Amino acid sequence: MAEPKTILIAEDSSVILNLTKKILELQNYKVVSAKNGGEVLKKVQDQKIDAILMDLNIPVKNGMECTKEIRANEDPQISQIPIIAVTGNANNYTLEQFKEAGINAYLPKPLDFDMLVQTVKEYVR
Repeated sequence: MAEPKTILIAEDSSVILNLTKKILELQNYKVVSAKNGGEVLKKVQDQKIDAILMDLNIPVKNGMECTKEIRANEDPQISQIPIIAVTGNANNYTLEQFKEAGINAYLPKPLDFDMLVQTVKEYVR
């Protein structure tokens, strides 16, 4: 059987993180987590990540800054990682800003878990 795909969840709320992790593990994904933008950038350097669920309001570096840094990476294995933005404040951003930052998809909070699974499957094959 193929190795499970690795999803990085960038989320500072342990409740949302734990729920999301459980849902994805039930779908046979391997889940790693980061509580802030600094951890996100370190984890994409240290291991193969197949997709990132990026909360936009994380400490140290927010999700938009992290996304831009990942997209600017010279290693295509890092710069091409699908990034799915997760936020309760989508109204603070336009779709244009998401595109410019390099965000592939967007999920509003509170998370719809069926939509979450569907979106992750779409970007992680």
